[in-house]
Amino acid sequence: MGADPLGGLSTPWAVVAAVLIGLALTQVSFYVTTIYLHRALAHRAVTLSPPVVAVCRVLIWVGTGTRPRQWVAVHRKHHAFTDKEGDPHSPFLFGYPMVQFGNPHLYRKVARDPAVVARYARDLPPDRWDRWLFDHALVGLAIGIFALVLAIGWQFGLIAAAVYTPGYLLGGGAINGIGHWRGKRPHDNLGTNNQWLAWLVAGEGLHNNHHAMTTAARFAFTDGEIDPGWWIVRVLMSLHLATVRHMQLTIKPARSSPVGAGRPTSARVGKPVP
Repeated sequence: MGADPLGGLSTPWAVVAAVLIGLALTQVSFYVTTIYLHRALAHRAVTLSPPVVAVCRVLIWVGTGTRPRQWVAVHRKHHAFTDKEGDPHSPFLFGYPMVQFGNPHLYRKVARDPAVVARYARDLPPDRWDRWLFDHALVGLAIGIFALVLAIGWQFGLIAAAVYTPGYLLGGGAINGIGHWRGKRPHDNLGTNNQWLAWLVAGEGLHNNHHAMTTAARFAFTDGEIDPGWWIVRVLMSLHLATVRHMQLTIKPARSSPVGAGRPTSARVGKPVP
């Protein structure tokens, strides 16, 4: 572990390589988050095979320390109270800067409420693996950092971690903040579509589409919309490692908007999407 495979710190390209590793790991966490935590667990839009679930559980544990049932509970509460009182992370309630930069605080505030978790994630009770391993966030993160340092050395491991940590946290903040603040609203809800953000966060930037069809495994509905997360789902389907709940859905009407927030113009509500 004493040798750095990437070379010494005086080598500029080695530093660039460490930064690229951090960015790549950020993308891995975004894809696992959107496919496993979001599309599979929170909305049951995708069913993953047991081996894929096992890999995802380990990656989420060592990469983020997230307890899946807590993540699911927070997200489902967001859908139950979208952009109105009770929403855990709405920019209409807390302001965009707080959601963008303080999203971890807003998340923990709700995730650590046993009543919220019991209500919104009652279908995800902890199993023995949770009790033994996955509920111990600090252990998972420590293993993840140790593996990174073991692979590329402590200096470059720290550089990669310094890129990865803010990248993942700020990306999550952008999904909740920008995704309800700026962008296109083709459907009748206060989520927004930002294709540029979708490229950065595995498709999650198509947030207006997601709120229009919450059980859709694919977030891209029309020409010009691209959901990179859907590409991975399709690969898993081709390998018989995943099945999709619905291949064709009907856009649901939006719930009531928050007082004073205004409503976007309705578009294609009720229209089937192939």
